[in-house]
Amino acid sequence: MSMGYLVGESAPVVWRGPMVMKAIQQLLHEVDWGGLDILVLDLPPGTGDTQLTITQQVILDGSVIITTPHTLATKDAVKGINMFKTVGVNILGMVQNMSLFNCPHCHQDTHVFGSNKRVEKLCQDHEIQFLGDIPLHPNIGDDGERGKPTVVAEPSSERASAFLDIAKAICPKIDLKEHEHHNH
Repeated sequence: MSMGYLVGESAPVVWRGPMVMKAIQQLLHEVDWGGLDILVLDLPPGTGDTQLTITQQVILDGSVIITTPHTLATKDAVKGINMFKTVGVNILGMVQNMSLFNCPHCHQDTHVFGSNKRVEKLCQDHEIQFLGDIPLHPNIGDDGERGKPTVVAEPSSERASAFLDIAKAICPKIDLKEHEHHNH
């Protein structure tokens, strides 16, 4: 489910305050999520109305900070870390997204957004566990567009392993045992 489904396909979501709160309430309380072990909320970067509303409306088991190694992205991640700490939300760890690209022709890894050291240092500085890397790969987006996440569409791929390893690291932090998972 996406906030994008609530507006026209090319319409920007330029909501503030009460409109954001109403949309979030609808998404959280009026969507039939079925039986869930975990509900993942993919939030925009920053510390605005969306993030604050969710921390006020939902009892969160924790947050996972996701960032690319790019300098500006890590600065936004620090703001998110500080906001979640300020409002008392446990930070479960950090994931580095688009950490590297493996060329399909020469098979060499390239750090498209800069050195991974920046994210490692961020984790050390803020005493946050590093949960793993998600590589930059076109199939991740394509799989999602087809309605099947990579772990379902290509379960034996290195990309799927990256997601599963991250999930395995998070589960004990929220008292969810691995065998409790019903589906991938």
